[in-house]
Amino acid sequence: MPAVVLIGAQWGDEGKGKITDYLAEKADMVVRYQGGNNAGHTVVVGENEFKLHLIPSGILYPGTTCIIGNGVVIDPKVFVEELNYLHDKGVNTDGLRVSNRAHIIMPYHILQDKLDEEYKGVNKIGTTHRGIGPAYMDKAGRTGIRVVDLLDEEEFGVRLKRNLLEKNRLFNKVYEVEGLEFEKIFEEYKGYAKIIGKYAIDTSVIIHEYLAEKKNVLFEGAQGTLLDIDHGTYPYVTSSHPVAGAVCIGAGVGPLEINDVIGIVKAYTTRVGEGPFPTELIGEEGNRIRECGNEFGTTTGRPRRCGWLDAVILKYAVRINGLNHIAVTKLDVLDKLEKIKMCVGYKYKGAMLNDFPASLKVLAQCTPIYEEFDGWMTETSGVEKYEELPLQARIYLERLSEIIKVEPAIVAVGAKRSQTIIRENIYSDS
Repeated sequence: MPAVVLIGAQWGDEGKGKITDYLAEKADMVVRYQGGNNAGHTVVVGENEFKLHLIPSGILYPGTTCIIGNGVVIDPKVFVEELNYLHDKGVNTDGLRVSNRAHIIMPYHILQDKLDEEYKGVNKIGTTHRGIGPAYMDKAGRTGIRVVDLLDEEEFGVRLKRNLLEKNRLFNKVYEVEGLEFEKIFEEYKGYAKIIGKYAIDTSVIIHEYLAEKKNVLFEGAQGTLLDIDHGTYPYVTSSHPVAGAVCIGAGVGPLEINDVIGIVKAYTTRVGEGPFPTELIGEEGNRIRECGNEFGTTTGRPRRCGWLDAVILKYAVRINGLNHIAVTKLDVLDKLEKIKMCVGYKYKGAMLNDFPASLKVLAQCTPIYEEFDGWMTETSGVEKYEELPLQARIYLERLSEIIKVEPAIVAVGAKRSQTIIRENIYSDS
């Protein structure tokens, strides 16, 4: 049975939670390999809606082992709150495991994130103020605190004192605000350690055991390809690697273990935060898609910027991630549009660009080249087979496949588990 990687092929918010949840039904293990609680997944099970930020949505399936990998940065307060949230909804979390090599988000990371964004003013990145970037900075700077350190009270105290000396100097001298108190943080985090310790192990060991036993393992990322710190629209990116290649580092597996890579593609395009967005719709059309698609952040509630589907971005995502399949989400949001557009190239200074540019200055000056499609003007939310989709919807999807050279294995026509059209069994390959 295969190891499957599920990634966002756009700027995140593509509906990964729903597809992860659907594929998790047949997975023995679901692994989160990067990011933090700056991302969120919304999963609808029957009449119940679950909003998850750290814990993989596979936790909703009894018997599925769920892993928070070493590539994730963990806010212990959010982790404990999410555990309690799931327990209150009757969800058993005994199958959850947390990497003892994962780094911890500390209160000084959150404060630093907020102050740094305020300091940048109009040049701000548009972070979620969750401390994700500063936590990854300290990880790269070799001053981070890992789960294994948090569980060792003496070691945690030493590292916390040392880090607070540096951080409080930054807060006092640069940002001119009061620093943070050691004792308050130390006592609070000792309490978190008692809970996290119940779940903490070397997760790469158990992942390897599952793969060796040919069990189904699903790797899920947060955010999307264009938010990757290397391959995204830098600097308007996240602080980690949402792309498929990051699985090997963020979960501790070899590249030859991966069998399939699926890119989640929203039937239109959205993004949050700052930065150029060639197909963005300003005005009534954008607002209509935003309202119909409920395009507001799971984590922050921020309204997402909305625009037409951009196939230039998707060709780039196919190449960067080595996509075998795509899963198209939210097709039903387009049900009532008389005309639908798809960007098939960019025009830059009179020339045609077929590849996604590295320069944001160039991207900001690109004009999208559109193909226009007739809308299908009929509800798709009850459709169960691909062949039963309206003809115009199939024309739209097949044109996309023709451009990016990847077929959709899954088409989602609603938020519920049942509103999912399967064209190809992802777990059929060995």
